[in-house]
Amino acid sequence: MSYNTADSLPRVTIDDVRGARKMLEGIARVTAMEGSRHLSQLVGAPVHLKCENLQRTGSFKLRGAYVRIAGLLPEERAAGVVAASAGNHAQGVALASSLLGVRATVFMPRGAPLPKISATREYGAEVRLHGMVIDETLAAAQAYAAETGAVFIHPFDHPDVIAGQGTVGLEILEQCPEARTLVVGIGGGGLAAGVAVAVKALRPDIRVVGVQAEGAAAYPPSLAAGRPVSIDAPATMADGIKVGRPGDVPFGIIGELVDEVRTVSEDALSAALLLCLERAKLVVEPAGASPVAALLSAPETFEGPVVALLSGGNVDPVLMERVLRHGMAAQGRYLAVRLRLTDRPGALATLLGVLSTVDANVLDVSHVRTDPRLGLTEAEVELHLETKGPEHCTEVGHALREAGYTVMD
Repeated sequence: MSYNTADSLPRVTIDDVRGARKMLEGIARVTAMEGSRHLSQLVGAPVHLKCENLQRTGSFKLRGAYVRIAGLLPEERAAGVVAASAGNHAQGVALASSLLGVRATVFMPRGAPLPKISATREYGAEVRLHGMVIDETLAAAQAYAAETGAVFIHPFDHPDVIAGQGTVGLEILEQCPEARTLVVGIGGGGLAAGVAVAVKALRPDIRVVGVQAEGAAAYPPSLAAGRPVSIDAPATMADGIKVGRPGDVPFGIIGELVDEVRTVSEDALSAALLLCLERAKLVVEPAGASPVAALLSAPETFEGPVVALLSGGNVDPVLMERVLRHGMAAQGRYLAVRLRLTDRPGALATLLGVLSTVDANVLDVSHVRTDPRLGLTEAEVELHLETKGPEHCTEVGHALREAGYTVMD
């Protein structure tokens, strides 16, 4: 495949995807397909999870990176490669380069999670930290390419990368030939485009649904405009799909082959991550959980059998903790309560006794005694509680009020 945008954008065909699959034999794992009883009951039809979070490097990115670098000319390989990424693409390029004996330099934002920086180095790449946002990091990587002659490996906007990602689609068709709907997350569009090429060539009847985070949804306005357009300051916890502008090459493919692009909220992403962990026993990053978020948001709108593609599992432990708390709150399983009580010995013990009668688990307690809003004998207490759901939250609030406490929030 050649990448020449002088006259028209390059095409990616099913033969390209098949060629990429041969190239990836012995390199990329054929990842598992797991059924989800909970999601199947919700949707009313079988739901299967394609576990690319269990791929080498923890995401699908190795597939496209390897195919792209393997296709370089000898003189291009000798010059080395360079990439810019906050995580998954960085690790994919690092491992692919190491396997192919190519020198790799990866630029990462200064705020990138330490586990992702460490993993990229361990896979063999030289890591350079530059900029606080990915745009600054990307500019530094491109400047390095211009200065040194290293080949810039784009995370999604190249036909070789798209063909590599499309090999996931071939596996899905073999593992779940009865599938009627395929749900896949979209950032720049490389994965969704590659999978759509493979699936639609062999099973044009399968409905392909793309999913974006509400705060980083560049595809809906772009598809409406008929061309890639940029959105200002994309914001979402799902950094794997936090892209402000669609790639030129995947945009054309997605516009032609993807049946629908939906958006999901941050609450839905949190709930999806929590569900994958609790019910499927799978560690999935927010971007990887976006297809599950779409299923949770509107389960009745998907025709089964459904395959949800879990694209990655590289989640920073600090973010994981925040997201799990957020997901529990979204499901009514985490409750913050602020109330006033009389500041006297034993008052807190009495309050905790009330909570124990309704089986609420106290996670944290904080006191305020010196606020000018409080009376001389009053104290304000904030409690963080683990609950069993919305009905239990209501029961906790009712018990506190029945015991005579003034509940502020």
